[in-house]
Amino acid sequence: MPWTIFDTWIAVTGMLCAMSAASIGSFLVLRKMSMMGDAISHAVLPGLALAFFFTGARDSFPMFIGAAVAGILTALFTQWISRFGQVDRGAAMGIVFTTLFAIGLLLIVRAADHVDLDPGCVLYGAIELTPLDMVKVGLFELPRAAVVNGTMLLINLGVIKLLFKELRLSSFDPGLADTLGFSPGFLHYLLMTMVAITTVAAFESVGSIIVIAMLIVPAATALLLTRRLVPMLAIACAVGATSAWLGHYMAIRIPPLFGISDTTSSGMMAFAVGLLFTVAWIFAPDEGLVARARRRRGGNGAPKMPDTSTADAVAE
Repeated sequence: MPWTIFDTWIAVTGMLCAMSAASIGSFLVLRKMSMMGDAISHAVLPGLALAFFFTGARDSFPMFIGAAVAGILTALFTQWISRFGQVDRGAAMGIVFTTLFAIGLLLIVRAADHVDLDPGCVLYGAIELTPLDMVKVGLFELPRAAVVNGTMLLINLGVIKLLFKELRLSSFDPGLADTLGFSPGFLHYLLMTMVAITTVAAFESVGSIIVIAMLIVPAATALLLTRRLVPMLAIACAVGATSAWLGHYMAIRIPPLFGISDTTSSGMMAFAVGLLFTVAWIFAPDEGLVARARRRRGGNGAPKMPDTSTADAVAE
């Protein structure tokens, strides 16, 4: 099957979505909150459904508001259940996001009877259809999903640049950040809000399930290759963009080899990012399996881990 302009737009939309998710997901990985991205990406569904009920349309602004509120409530409920119910944070997270996800599915099915809403699109996306919905931006006609995800990428990068020092310090040492007046609690809920609206921006492209891979796996791959924050952000975005392009290419080329007519590009993008993580896990120069095996054969014992103390991690 030849590559067309439609394929280019599909790949570009996926790349913008992946970079947007990877940029904010890097801080989730650093804070050891990877599963919170999973929780929020599922728990925002009630916010979306309620926005549909109140507005009767799929306008972006009400969706973002509903998602932001749901994301903040997810973080609050998780903290409350963990603190006052004296249960493990992971268990509290599981309780909150599965409950809200179930409520969201029920509301979305109900909303689908009244508004133009496809529950399947919310779950696994419809990136192959993005070139059919074009909007005019200046002198150019661009896919609406590309504009939405591109805008979200710029917002995420803008927030990171504006609050880079605060986000960096609170990720490595919340106690010191609080002492210096950086309000780690505010930064925590701001990060949860950004995750929520990034997830909503990605819904029509890759859905609520696939976006989890884009939030976490590129950042985890970058963490295998570097221990510095700025290079980590750059590598995570590069891995996300590469996996999106590679995933769509494989979705076109691989199925015919096995006698299959087609497959979903979003699923192949998630597979591609997992493949890139596997390569990094095996061949990373310091933390890869091959490097560790060489050190063991050389008799050097266990590798010395990089110093991740606050003073070293914060210094540029």
